[in-house]
Amino acid sequence: MERGFFRSLFDLSFTSFITTKIIKLVYVLTLIVVAIIAVISVVAAFRESTGLGVLTLVILAPIGSLLYVVFARIALELVIQVFRITELLRDQIGMQQAAFSEAGWLRSGDPAAGSATTVSACPNCGAVPTPGAAFCRNCGHRLV
Repeated sequence: MERGFFRSLFDLSFTSFITTKIIKLVYVLTLIVVAIIAVISVVAAFRESTGLGVLTLVILAPIGSLLYVVFARIALELVIQVFRITELLRDQIGMQQAAFSEAGWLRSGDPAAGSATTVSACPNCGAVPTPGAAFCRNCGHRLV
């Protein structure tokens, strides 16, 4: 269910995400901001003293920038993985529902219409069935 950026941006049901589309831009902007901050800190250190400027130029700014970029990358990767897992689970649930419907394991039609005949407990084992299920998940007894 791939949608364009603007269609995803104005999707009020939040079924299509823009984060996966703009994550590269966010990372590039992070790299630019880190570079600007490093340059500003080096310039400020040289204004303070030459020794502090050299120390900042050679050690402090590169190490600080590297640590911040690594932290930002890890955070962005965690965010993107959460969105990818969500999208994969949504797709998997859709495929399972289609497969179960074709196999006759789910009642066809509107779930609200089937709620009048929903079984509250399996007559064979007494387990509470999944709403809309045609078979008991515990023992496999046909509920329809």
